Amino acid sequence: MKSFFALAVLALAISTNAQTYPTKPIKAIVPFAAGSATDQIGRAFTAHMSQTLGQPIVIENKAGVNGMLGADAVAKSPNDGYTILIGTNSTNAALKSLMKSLPYDQDTAFAPLGYLGSVPLIIAVNNDVPAKTLRELVDMAKAKPSFVTFAYASTSQQVSSEVLASMSGIKMTPVPYKSGPAAMTDLLGGQVMMFSADLAVTLPQVKAGKIRGLAITSSKRSAAIPEIPTVNEALGIKDYELIAYFAMFAPAGTPPAIVNRLNLAINAAANSKEIQDKFASLGFAIDPGTPEALAARNKAETLKWAKAIRDAKIETQ
Repeated sequence: MKSFFALAVLALAISTNAQTYPTKPIKAIVPFAAGSATDQIGRAFTAHMSQTLGQPIVIENKAGVNGMLGADAVAKSPNDGYTILIGTNSTNAALKSLMKSLPYDQDTAFAPLGYLGSVPLIIAVNNDVPAKTLRELVDMAKAKPSFVTFAYASTSQQVSSEVLASMSGIKMTPVPYKSGPAAMTDLLGGQVMMFSADLAVTLPQVKAGKIRGLAITSSKRSAAIPEIPTVNEALGIKDYELIAYFAMFAPAGTPPAIVNRLNLAINAAANSKEIQDKFASLGFAIDPGTPEALAARNKAETLKWAKAIRDAKIETQ
């Protein structure tokens, strides 16, 4: 009887907290560096969400190990709705296939909150690289195996490059970075030859003529920069498509009422003209939905990225 009473009191407390949530600032962990695509998107969405929720959302950048450090911090946080993750395909789909082990169970550690959207990547090279097309870069790599170097700071950046190498039959040398902006700095400086990264990071540099965009990783050209061909078009192949996506998650066990409250705030941001106008020019396809839709999408993406990593024969770290 006592245990039943205790459970009833606990359930009432959770219900009351969910109804009044939030009563204090929320921390949103971005598992990549400031200035990265995840950071830019996360800051824009959380700024709008804070208006809906009536509480500040404070961004904390916790970069490292392809997003694993930040994701782990959220997985081990209290499930009270006051710590959330700005997640990506790196943290919530691909990591389990890239790492020998994770400090958390990727499939069960998080409560899906809402999908934000997706963006293709641009395969770009330093302007001093003689290849003017992706075909010329592939031919150069075939003539000099391992000569072409590519930067990466996330799983989408790594896997897009490794799958490109696998499908075109070339060998390139990977150069890991802690952050996308640091990788871009070295691409601009010529320390690395190639970088495959989100449009938010690459497009401004391509349009400014500071780097050369060779191909886009989606199955269709992007309206943001329609003159750049797809990888499939550039190489005369099919079935190449790797797109980065972004979503928000909370620790597993977060009360459904809080999950729904956060989902409503996410979707309000996604449907706002301010957010849509901000990212339209960067090829970011916003696609709001339910937590259940995100759970289903994430499960499918996990299988997709596992296959891509397996087919490219990428060794686990």
